[in-house]
Amino acid sequence: MTIGGVIGALVIGLILGLLGKLFAPGKQSIPIWLTILVGIVAAFIGTWIARLLGVQDTPGIDWIEVIVQIVVAAIGVSVVAGVYGRKSVS
Repeated sequence: MTIGGVIGALVIGLILGLLGKLFAPGKQSIPIWLTILVGIVAAFIGTWIARLLGVQDTPGIDWIEVIVQIVVAAIGVSVVAGVYGRKSVS
């Protein structure tokens, strides 16, 4: 992967992670690096789901794929925030 690909993945991950935080219910207290990571994973999973649905290659912007990625990011942010926010009491 080139440096441009890495930067692109980070930017898309940041955008998807922030959109996921925006659409996820409640307050998510997770760091930005974890938000980016969730966004990157959501991009891959969302693209995979779009391919399963047969909507990955449409003319123009792939809005259905983007919406699927945002939904996956919102679910991912909610799950990660729930797991990350738990404090272990010993």
